Amino acid sequence: MPPPVLPLVSAAAASPWARGCRPAARRGGCRSVRARAAAGEAGPAPSRTQMIMEKISSGEEVGGAGGAYSYNALKRLDQIWSSICQEQVDSKVPVVVTRVQGPLVDNDRGAGSEIFDVLVCGGTLGIFVATALSSKGLRVGIIERNIIKGREQEWNISKKELMEIVEIGILSEAEVEQIISSDFNPNRCGFENKGEIWVENILHLGISPAKLVEIMKERFISSGGAIFEGHSLSSISVHDDLAVVKLSDGDSLTCRLVIDAMGNFSPIVRQIRSGRKPDGVCLVVGACARGFDRNTTSDIIFSSSSVKRAGNSGVQLFWEVTAFFSISTLIAKFRDELRAFPAGSGPTDRTTYMFTYIDPKFGGPKLEELLELFWNLMPVYQDVILENLDIRRVIFGIFPTYRDRHVGDASGIQSPVSFGGFGSLTRHLGRLSNGIYEAVEGDFLDTYSLRLLNPYMPNLSASWLFQRAMSVRPRVNVSPTFVNELLFANFQSMQKLGDSVLRPFLQDVIQFGPLVKTLGLVMVTRPQILPSIFKQVGLGVILEWSGHFLMLGYYAFLSTYIEPVLSLGLNHCRQGTNINGEGILKHGDMELV
Repeated sequence: MPPPVLPLVSAAAASPWARGCRPAARRGGCRSVRARAAAGEAGPAPSRTQMIMEKISSGEEVGGAGGAYSYNALKRLDQIWSSICQEQVDSKVPVVVTRVQGPLVDNDRGAGSEIFDVLVCGGTLGIFVATALSSKGLRVGIIERNIIKGREQEWNISKKELMEIVEIGILSEAEVEQIISSDFNPNRCGFENKGEIWVENILHLGISPAKLVEIMKERFISSGGAIFEGHSLSSISVHDDLAVVKLSDGDSLTCRLVIDAMGNFSPIVRQIRSGRKPDGVCLVVGACARGFDRNTTSDIIFSSSSVKRAGNSGVQLFWEVTAFFSISTLIAKFRDELRAFPAGSGPTDRTTYMFTYIDPKFGGPKLEELLELFWNLMPVYQDVILENLDIRRVIFGIFPTYRDRHVGDASGIQSPVSFGGFGSLTRHLGRLSNGIYEAVEGDFLDTYSLRLLNPYMPNLSASWLFQRAMSVRPRVNVSPTFVNELLFANFQSMQKLGDSVLRPFLQDVIQFGPLVKTLGLVMVTRPQILPSIFKQVGLGVILEWSGHFLMLGYYAFLSTYIEPVLSLGLNHCRQGTNINGEGILKHGDMELV
């Protein structure tokens, strides 16, 4: 059977040019202003965003979300965002993957005769699944256009999710302590002066991507993995027995399976979707800054106002804040010895994100327009003076989502209300790495078998409704305060129902039981909000969501009552069953959960 491309790993990429898309020439910005001035022409005054970013040393740009910091990178991403708003289904999208009938002929293999078991395209998050597979004995290679290196800005995660990497066996508990740079309990949720909800141990850790990725890189190499840095993907030819990956420099590599970990802007995803416009987009801007004297708590989600104008669009803005060091962390770090803070962080450092959900068919503000709004609103929200802050880094990103995520693109395991792929990756890494290993070992590389690894997930499809409810839609007759009222009603209900209901939701884990309880309590306590929900979301979307909701209940039933029976039967059948047959049964078993 042919070895298809397997787009499994979530790696939301805010820097698509870091994934094989060649960057535009570095023009514009300050250079073009100076050129016009030298020619005696009067150019437009630079924006505040441009002035702030050009004062900052942008440093080395890396792959993955948040890996680019320069003003030129911001302008390039704004151009991509503008093209997304204009895109339609296009048969002229470049073809990256082609199907070739018959087995691979030896002279088509290119330089060298080595055949990899797996080639992973994209190394920022792809390094994790690659290391997991290599540690199991597979011959694995990674193709990365840049250098495989984590960004300086922290990733946020809960301790439980981080320990899942330890359970897989590719990270030790001692190394976990090395990569944790901050612990910012407690965390706040709040919506426009309607009340606050405080939670503990949810997205409370800040870890160093630079340290974590470097550990993974060393472990991958030591386990026999091969890294092809500075090479971007050109094309993939899928034969009956093998796949040939051609690189931009003309070299080619041969493998049994290709994994696409290039993120939302992957050229493979673009080919699959024929350039189709996404159904929703999360726009994120923010800054890492020094100078926050009160720096012991953080916000998971906070809305300080109702709908605002950004450019020509109405947006509902949300905040997320992480403090680099809490008091407890400071005590722990200084308990044994007095030492200086690491160069990238200090006791008054804080990362502030401002994000919004957009329906691209109505257009939306540019990232630079959102940043201009950010500089106005952030000082009020944080109770600081902007001029007193030392802006260390400016953050920006685009995260498109599709209602048919179960097609299996590179963001297929990521929630549509999330704007980061690391947490999604940790939750699925064990299942994916075990499944891929068994598929390769058992030669189950046909499309049907691999589809079992990345199937339809009703919990992700059901969460699409939440993004639609949190976005601003033009010409919809609802109050500007509706989104905040709806969110507060839901959060207040979840708080009353207890930690077992609130915690999964805040971790982007949609479960049938907690969801039923929350919706039921909201309808009983706030029935007056229901007409506005129908106006905001639309009857068609609600009907579609109802199907996913029912499927979520069906899956929960199978997981609770049928899966234990199947597992018991599987254990009885294991004696005398070869490993290949067992592997397929295990795949089906896991997908019930």
